[in-house]
Amino acid sequence: MSAFPPSRAGSLPLIADDLALDFANTESGRGYPSHQEHLRDPGNIADWLGHANILTLDEARWLRAETLARPDFGEDILNQAIQLRSAIQDIGSAVGHGASPPKSALAVLATLHARFLARASLAADGGSCQWRWGVRASPVEAALGPIALAAVKLFIQSDFSRIKECGGSACGWLFYDTSKNNQRKWCEMKVCGNRAKQRRLKSRRRAV
Repeated sequence: MSAFPPSRAGSLPLIADDLALDFANTESGRGYPSHQEHLRDPGNIADWLGHANILTLDEARWLRAETLARPDFGEDILNQAIQLRSAIQDIGSAVGHGASPPKSALAVLATLHARFLARASLAADGGSCQWRWGVRASPVEAALGPIALAAVKLFIQSDFSRIKECGGSACGWLFYDTSKNNQRKWCEMKVCGNRAKQRRLKSRRRAV
């Protein structure tokens, strides 16, 4: 019997208001006993990509099948996904605490982004152009390229004061605060927000 609950990669709440930060949130509680890792195997990556609409469900199923049929490929996509996620986490967490992004994480993100973008094509899409990848021709790049692109756009173009880390105990999830007054504190009010309320209530009761 497994000591860990099953991965929720295919059903995790997408609460960050940013693709790259939602990808970072496939892990929570880093450094705490409550740590949860949802990208445990290559199939979990395919599940999350379909859930987040980066790939169609057919493409996600094809990718999952490929990771099973080609273990070396599966290991490669998992390793690059973890590298990308760690870079986004480290940059986002630093910014969320008002610190400068780590140079090492920025370098990893820049390197991966350039690698993925080299296999993309620029295509017209309505009134603008978009980078496109073919999942069967370049599966790793098609899977992770859109995430790296979203991360680069976020850290180049967005307001750092709105990139935040959840204030919940042992959470660590990241989000982009789109609220008018920039006062959002929690990844999800019904989860970390309510837990904080319960802790405050218990503290007041003990004080009384």
